[in-house]
Parts: sequence; C-alpha cells; structure tokens
Amino acid sequence: MKLTILGGGGFRVPLVYGALLADHAEGRVTAVTLYDTDADRLTAVARVLADQAATVPDAPAVNATTDLDEALRGADFVFSAIRVGGLAGRAADERVALDEGVLGQETVGAGGIAYGLRTVPVAVDLARRVARLAPNAWVINFTNPAGLVTEAMSRHLGDRVIGICDSPVGLGRRIARVLGADPDRARIDYVGLNHLGWVRALRVDGRDELPRLLAHPELLGSFEEGRLFGADWLRSLGAVPNEYLHYYYFNREAVRAYQDAEQTRGAFLREQQEGFYARMKDPAVPALRAWDRTRAEREATYMSENREVAGVGERDESDLESGGYEKVALALMRAVARNERTSLILNVRNRTTLSVLDADAVIEVPCLVDANGARPVAVDPLPYHAVGLVTAVKAVERAVLDAAESGSRAAAVKAFALHPLVDSVTVAGRLLDGYLKAHPQLAHLNRP
Repeated sequence: MKLTILGGGGFRVPLVYGALLADHAEGRVTAVTLYDTDADRLTAVARVLADQAATVPDAPAVNATTDLDEALRGADFVFSAIRVGGLAGRAADERVALDEGVLGQETVGAGGIAYGLRTVPVAVDLARRVARLAPNAWVINFTNPAGLVTEAMSRHLGDRVIGICDSPVGLGRRIARVLGADPDRARIDYVGLNHLGWVRALRVDGRDELPRLLAHPELLGSFEEGRLFGADWLRSLGAVPNEYLHYYYFNREAVRAYQDAEQTRGAFLREQQEGFYARMKDPAVPALRAWDRTRAEREATYMSENREVAGVGERDESDLESGGYEKVALALMRAVARNERTSLILNVRNRTTLSVLDADAVIEVPCLVDANGARPVAVDPLPYHAVGLVTAVKAVERAVLDAAESGSRAAAVKAFALHPLVDSVTVAGRLLDGYLKAHPQLAHLNRP
C-alpha cells in the first residue's frame, strides 16, 4: 500500500513514519513517497527517516520527489500537511494582526483567515489533481486551518477527504488519565469545529465521569486545560473546551501576552527550524538525534503565552503528550484499508449531525470509520453559547472560501470583519491591506 505525504519535507513527517514503523500487520503501508517544493528539506527529512528505519528490517521504502504528479500516481492514501508561505508566512500573519491589536495565531482569528486565504487555492488544486491522478485514494488532511481546508477539498473529493487533528484526542486522553480511566476505553462526547470544540461527556463502561471531574477542584487543576481555563469557568460551562478556546474566552489577556512576548510563536519556530535544516546540511550531524532535540523544545514551549496568562508556568511532563496526529492518521488508514471498524474524532461533512449547520459544513465530531470512510455519529444539540461561536466562525470560513474562489476584496474583508476576535470593519480592511503587502500570493484579492 502506498502513502504519499504532501509537505514531505515538513518537520513532523518523522512522527508519521515512526507510527508506520510500528505497524507490522498485513495490508500495512509498504511504500512512502515524500513530496515537497523544497529539495533541501526533503533531503533532511529523508535522512531522519533513514535513521528511524535503520533497525527495522521491513521498514516502508521511502522515495522523495519534487514532482507532484509523480508523487500522486498510484497512491492509496494521500496525507496533506503543506504550509503555504512557510513559517515566514506564519510569522508575518501573526505580526500583521498584533500590529492592529488583534490576535495573531496561525489558525484562530485574523492569522487563521490570512493562512486560509493563502492555502485554500493551493489545497483546491491538490484536490483536483488527486481526483484526476489517484481517484481511488483517500486524502487525510492535516493542513491548517484543518476544518476550512478539508471543506475546500471536499467540494472536489466529497467524503474521500477526511481532516484530522490531535487536539481533541489529546484532551480526551488527559481527562481520562486524571479520572483514573483507561484512555483507550473511554468514549468522548466532543463536538464543534476544528480548534473550536468542547468535551461534554467522557463515558467509561457507559457511565459519564465528567461530572466527577467538574466537581473536584484538585482534579481540575491537575491537567493542562483545567489550569488554563480555571475550575470556576469549566464548572460554569459544564464542559472542558479545546485549548484553542482560550483565545476566545481570554482574548484580551492573550493579545496582550502575545504583544509583550519577545517574538511570536511563528518567529520562534522559523528560527528553530531554520537552524535544524541548516545543521542537516552537514552529513556528519546525527539526523534523528538532532530532530529529537528540536522536537522536544518545540513541544515544551507550545502555547506558552496562554500558560503565562493563566499563571500556570511550564507544561507538566504528563501534558507534553499530544493526541498524536500520526496515531490518528494510522488508525484512520487501518480502519479504511482493512475495514477495521473504529471510532475517531475527525473533521467530516456535517450531513444532519448539527442542525444549525448545513449538510456540507465540515465539523469535528466522533465518527464511525470503516472501509466506506467516516460517518459522524449523532450528538446532542449545542448549547446557545456554543451555537453562537460555531455559526459565527463557520460564516467566516464560508467567506474565506468565497474570497479564495472569486478573488473578491469585499469577501475577504467580510471574513475578517465577521470573526468574533476582530471587532471592527475598519480594522478588517487594514488587516487585509497588511496581508496583501506581506504576501504577494494574495494579490488577486483586489477584485470588487
């Protein structure tokens, strides 16, 4: 079985390959093709993968190419993890927003809109090429903003594109461990959009254990999200939000912390990864060891500004484990390729799951997965406070899709202006002008 990774020179690709190395079952991935527009990054990542495979006799064969059509032909699965504009683009997204006094984050608010405007046209082209060159392939999208990009690709691939994110899985596993439950046996009631969802129940042997957590201040203070949001707010919500909702619930504090920081997250990662890829040009540098050190630093500093706002200090070692997007991707591929029925939290088309959204809106919910793909399970209606955020952000995503397709400046300004974290039409116009100046690939957004 062949897996093609788009963005194959990306820093986190070794996580995916590591998961494949641990899979020895029949029908596993035997060939991996890495595609990237940057040949030097491809070479660096291929070196890391070679070190990973050194002691694994049946490791999947790895091929690296800068030819997209070659990479797609014959693929059974296509994993999309591209970053249009690179980390320099992310750093610019963050800085333009902060200069206007609004949140600069790569998937939330103005930064996420700018990233989406750059990425959607490229993702749509990829979807069309997959449909033409690998019509039977399943596309697993991790490209951010994951829900928005998955919805853009679904217009050309239908249900054969499925978005993944490790945040909901990681949150559910942390809650289960705090409650003394086996994370692999817990069923998580999670619903929302990508980076905008809530855990509303966690069932073990049919019993909802979340009320026990919400009633126990010490338990709430013992894991990342409990410390970020605070026990009082979580009890008020009656749910545990995805960590990205900290940007909504504590927006002023988050913006101030980002403005006061020495550098933005994107600027930090750009410097860090530029250093890593530069070191990798030296063939004497141990590739896997260098990658491991860089990854550990990256994980430890994740959302550091938000933790500063909450006054919770550095991340605990128990919180450093994410949901493992590579594990989610592998579980998804297994379920589809081998018809191994399972339940996963994924980004898929809504159908009739949430009545406040139309059938084609991509949402993030538990799904049943088998050889026929992923189907969202029925969930209880959203409470009004969640309806407001979900529908507002979905309206923003639709405006981004409209702007990306039409090149309309008005649609792009509308996307910024409608977002709950951008509180002014005037600021929305200035944001777009700032991004047009920072990103030449957005020059088409000047049509009426």
